[in-house]
Amino acid sequence: MKKRLFALFLVICMLAGMTACGSKDDGGEAPAGDNILRTAASFAYPSLDVHKEYYGWYTSIYGLSESLFRFDENAKSVPCLAEDAVTDEVGTTWTITLKDGVTFSNGDPLTADMVIRNLQRIAEVNSRFAYFGDYTYEAPDEKTIIIHTGDKVYPMLRNDLTSPEFGMMDLDATTDFDKNPICTGPFVIKEFNPEGDVEVARNDNYWGGAVKLDGAIFYYMQEDDPKLLAMQSGEIDCYNSVSSAALEIYQKEPDKYNVEVVAGTRLQFYILNENRLDPSVREAINLIVDKDAIAEYLKGTVSPATSPFPASAAYSQVTIPGVDVAKAKELLEADGYALNADGIYEKDGKPLKLNICYYAARSLDTDAILIQEQLKAAGIDSYLTVEEDPDSTYIATADFDIALYCMISDKCGDPQYFIDSTLADGAYYNVAGFKSDECQALIEQLRVETDPAKRAELANQILQIAIDDNAFGYVGLFNHTTVLRPGVSGFAEKIPFDFYGIDANTTKGN
Repeated sequence: MKKRLFALFLVICMLAGMTACGSKDDGGEAPAGDNILRTAASFAYPSLDVHKEYYGWYTSIYGLSESLFRFDENAKSVPCLAEDAVTDEVGTTWTITLKDGVTFSNGDPLTADMVIRNLQRIAEVNSRFAYFGDYTYEAPDEKTIIIHTGDKVYPMLRNDLTSPEFGMMDLDATTDFDKNPICTGPFVIKEFNPEGDVEVARNDNYWGGAVKLDGAIFYYMQEDDPKLLAMQSGEIDCYNSVSSAALEIYQKEPDKYNVEVVAGTRLQFYILNENRLDPSVREAINLIVDKDAIAEYLKGTVSPATSPFPASAAYSQVTIPGVDVAKAKELLEADGYALNADGIYEKDGKPLKLNICYYAARSLDTDAILIQEQLKAAGIDSYLTVEEDPDSTYIATADFDIALYCMISDKCGDPQYFIDSTLADGAYYNVAGFKSDECQALIEQLRVETDPAKRAELANQILQIAIDDNAFGYVGLFNHTTVLRPGVSGFAEKIPFDFYGIDANTTKGN
């Protein structure tokens, strides 16, 4: 099913007052008793190449790819394809040991040499992990990989190896990395529609044991309403990133729906374009945006953010000014802005009208509307620009005044991933003019510091610099919320990350 046709069909069904949309043949309710899990995916990408961009997040969700390690329910890195990763006393040499019997879906074994070639390919095709190209590698036997990081200590190497982008592929046997990578996971591709729906089937050669599902279908539905309607009509069995409106409905019918809520690490935030906005305007925006009001509106799905990380974290001890609309107006007026007849601030005859860019997932559409209303009430006009793929549009072009985004900020009890992604020179999301030599020097220290207390202290200093510069605004931290039909389990509903989905133990409960 294509997203728009599917959503339109569901809306028509709802308007007709139907509780279910028909039979399997006409695109309606799934047949009882089959062993195919049906779910909704908020994103759909043009490729299944595990190593490129963030595509590996979804090959992981689809159950296709696996990394050497994975995160458990406590956000701890635990063995998956590898037994362990240990470093020497200096911290520049890591030794990784593979598990026995790991094979790809075609039956070929995962060897130490193949792991090394995967790591080298990741460095070539994914700029976020280009530094893996600077390391040297050894494979003393079929199960042992030795990584030398040179003269730099890199304490986060195991965390990287846990990331889904580090899923292992059979580089020799794969003939189409974009449409049919050969991986180690419990499922294989049955049908892939680029930027559309995806269907997987059981991997009968799975090295990890019996796979309970026959397969799964991931329908691409970015908006919240189609997911709710599909769940109510029986079209899908589960999904995550449940909206506040849908959550309220599901909680009223516990006999029909199981809801799992886990404290998450996915952050709603916005980037302020320093190349287009005066410092006074950026500061005013951050004094106007009321994250508590936004969290209240999204009750049950997010908590207001006091930094990019949970408030309890040692590396989340920063100071962010509270809402102060009066001060925001004083700043604007001191910078030469004045209210016009329409109640909008203008300067040199030009009204202050901002372009707020967002994508319609993770409740960012709601955030955009609420932020627009809050700014308008304070005298700042704006218009909304929605995109399906922010990474190839406004993030890539930096054509925005305010850019809304949502990403995992804390991958494994450490701040470096988010800081490296947003604040470092040349970082993937540092696209709007933020630059600080002091901040960069602290980031370089963070990258090699091994003591957790010192890492937290460095992170707090780094974050405070960006906060004081009004480079970003941190809105809310999502609760990881999943809805499942009774009997459905194993959809990563107890794990606080969004890059896991089905695995060998996922059941439909027929």
